[in-house]
Amino acid sequence: MSYMLELKDVHKTFNPGTINQKVALNGVNLQLNEGDFVTIIGGNGAGKSTTLNAIAGVWNIDAGRIVIDGVDVTKLPEHKRAKYLGRVFQDPMNGTAATMSIDENMAIAARRGQHRTLRWGISKRERETYYELLTTLDLGLESRMSAKVGLLSGGQRQAITLLMATIQKPKLLLLDEHTAALDPKTAAKVLALSDKIIEEHHLTAMMVTHNMKDAIVHGNRLIMMHEGRIIYDVRGEEKKNLTVADLLAKFDEVSGGEFANDRMLFV
Repeated sequence: MSYMLELKDVHKTFNPGTINQKVALNGVNLQLNEGDFVTIIGGNGAGKSTTLNAIAGVWNIDAGRIVIDGVDVTKLPEHKRAKYLGRVFQDPMNGTAATMSIDENMAIAARRGQHRTLRWGISKRERETYYELLTTLDLGLESRMSAKVGLLSGGQRQAITLLMATIQKPKLLLLDEHTAALDPKTAAKVLALSDKIIEEHHLTAMMVTHNMKDAIVHGNRLIMMHEGRIIYDVRGEEKKNLTVADLLAKFDEVSGGEFANDRMLFV
């Protein structure tokens, strides 16, 4: 069976052999089918964001293999993996160019991988496409396409970043606590938008979150990480029936109660 993503015994240690040595990934094995939407939870330092960075090629892993849609990308640098991936970060400032307009930002995302620059200008047809996409956000941004992105709120920027990350239908969408910096109401809107885009385009997605309720409600599969390993993997009906109390009990079981002071308990 071919998977959309395979992590095979992935290891990563930062600052090896020093006093600051940190085992971040300790033999991670994971297979995602096409269309899987996986939420990832765990305490601070559990390996959640490190897993996404390993997939994106932010640095080389020490051992193991990473395969995206049958292509072994383990040795590929970050910029060569970009064509397979869409990514939205925690900081709304990360995904967009503040001094450029909304339509210019979208054009950069739409043309990624093409040997063209914005010197050719944005065609009428492209602008119509961006208008339609922005309309789906229901934020009124379609009437502000020439506005500089730096003038927008964090939630508006994250919504645009989501569109930009998915405009080329990536093999894999990586959402790294992409609502953590937003107020609850805006976060809920961006999460609903994420669900809609993932479902409409039948994307395979991974979402790191500190919010256990969100991890239960969103996606078809939930994994829990602890000390660089996946220690719990649940899907389908079993996932839907989970409660926050179930997850807390699981955390307690694997951590010996050390999660009591972890910020992931703020749900």
